[in-house]
Amino acid sequence: MIAALPMYDLPWLRAETDRLWQAIHDELPDAPNALTRDRDAWEIWQSPNLLLAQTCGLPFRARLKDRVTMVASPDHRLPDCPPGHYYSQLIRRCDDTRDLAALVEGVMAYNEPLSQSGWAAPFAHLAARGLAPGRLLKTGAHLGSVAAVLDGRADFAAIDAVTLSLFARHDADAAAGLDLFDRTAPTPALPYITAPAHDAAGLAAAMTRAIAGLSQDDRDALCLHGIVSIPAARYTALPLPPAPKD
Repeated sequence: MIAALPMYDLPWLRAETDRLWQAIHDELPDAPNALTRDRDAWEIWQSPNLLLAQTCGLPFRARLKDRVTMVASPDHRLPDCPPGHYYSQLIRRCDDTRDLAALVEGVMAYNEPLSQSGWAAPFAHLAARGLAPGRLLKTGAHLGSVAAVLDGRADFAAIDAVTLSLFARHDADAAAGLDLFDRTAPTPALPYITAPAHDAAGLAAAMTRAIAGLSQDDRDALCLHGIVSIPAARYTALPLPPAPKD
């Protein structure tokens, strides 16, 4: 069996992520000893040997919903956000005073086309205001989009609020150069999934116990305070965005 937590497995949080997995492993005698970090995410998500992984809401509803079983959704305790949900922060440089209507005339950085927080959420946010992104810059990762805004290659971007919070704690000086000037509507957070053959309820119970057993410092560092049961239909009800036109 394999397990992976790739969505927030940031280099500076490797020790905390490993302690999270060890706590889950201790609740599941047949779980792999270590997380898989050297395989493509799509290969992991679709493997019949998948015990537990985290994906994004857009890949889940676009391609995975009939191939995996949902286990639970993370509770990040984001401010002004329902349990088990998250949102994207729209960022610009702190010395840039243009509003959103002006920023869309420039360059929007995004991580990838199948990202809920980096592409689908900001696309919906703009569309609701009669706007659409103009020129686009694909960066491959949220932190790449942050870098593109900071160094001037892009004018704005939408960043997963959890990722942005984890980044700000890691590099406060760089984060100080960003203006969080808007945010998207909350949507269900990045779901934990398993292959259909496994006991999703048992996995959720094991995760609940494991997270509760972590130190408060680790829970705070990972921005993970528990899990919530959200129906898969809440994910699949969200519209699929059009593909970016780079």
